[in-house]
Amino acid sequence: MPKVKTHSSAKKRFKITGSGKIKRFQARTSHLMRKKTKKAKLNLRDSTLVSKADEKRIKALLGIN
Repeated sequence: MPKVKTHSSAKKRFKITGSGKIKRFQARTSHLMRKKTKKAKLNLRDSTLVSKADEKRIKALLGIN
């Protein structure tokens, strides 16, 4: 049986928290920033948790059961 490999792009984008949840960064931060309000840009800086619906899929990419 071959080893389970970690998906390289997922490994760079997601981190596992101490409680086992998956942390991610916000989208829509790379360009077209001048249209966004200061408050919107400030809120996009914070990281957030992956939704419950996507957790199983992300864990499979990271090689976690």
